[in-house]
Amino acid sequence: MIIPMKSVQTKKYKKGGKARLADVLKTSGDFITIDKTVEVLGGNRSDAARLLARWANQGLLKRIQRGIYAPVSLAAFGAEQVLKDPWCLVPEIFPPAYIGGWSAAEYWGLTEQLFRGICVLTAKPLRKKEFNLQGIPFVVKQIDEKKMFGLKPVWRGQTKVFVSNPSRTIVDILDDPSLGGGIRHVNDCLNKFLKERSSEQKEMIEHAKKIDNGAVFKRLGFLLSLIPGYEDLAKECASNLTEGNAKLDPSLKCDRLIKKWKLWVPQKWKDDVK
Repeated sequence: MIIPMKSVQTKKYKKGGKARLADVLKTSGDFITIDKTVEVLGGNRSDAARLLARWANQGLLKRIQRGIYAPVSLAAFGAEQVLKDPWCLVPEIFPPAYIGGWSAAEYWGLTEQLFRGICVLTAKPLRKKEFNLQGIPFVVKQIDEKKMFGLKPVWRGQTKVFVSNPSRTIVDILDDPSLGGGIRHVNDCLNKFLKERSSEQKEMIEHAKKIDNGAVFKRLGFLLSLIPGYEDLAKECASNLTEGNAKLDPSLKCDRLIKKWKLWVPQKWKDDVK
């Protein structure tokens, strides 16, 4: 007589739903994903997805995006949950990515202006540039993965998030002024950077060379020429100019050419040139 073997079951599979959720929460950090659930509880992705959806329907989790959930504290059951730190979403939803532009400028104290949205640069292919996650706007720009340099890791809760360092932040907003809230604000950030982070000016030049966009040196050189005391730095920009003309800010009407910098600027900016 052949006695069939009983299926082997680990202790955690015998636990109830909330006990299994507790196991997942212990190892998931700030967010819970399908892959992490499979890693902790076993099974397949389909089962894990259904389990996460069930927990969300029960109010135990908050759905952030397809396949990504955030834990809801017991005290908050039945209440609308708001993310405490939306930066933690960046490595989960947009990897590989970093906080940059105006958000990095805020973080490093390069501006006192407050922006509601969060600026993200990513090497992940995207179909759109703007996202709204849990009521929080994200403005995202896709870049080449080779340009993922000049970054600083910071811990937000249990999540490691990368932020562009101050010099890389300046280069990014010169590369694309819209990431800095427009060229006027970019100029303000540059002035504060020059005054408070003089030791990082050389690093800024090196980052500008690596970013490989001739418009960066044209914009930087022009803006430096308007600030007394930075003649040497402006000369270094002049030595790195490329062929062709660029616009100071593509979003503005730039109808006057500064031949020295190969840069089209608005008339009011040209009037400032000595």
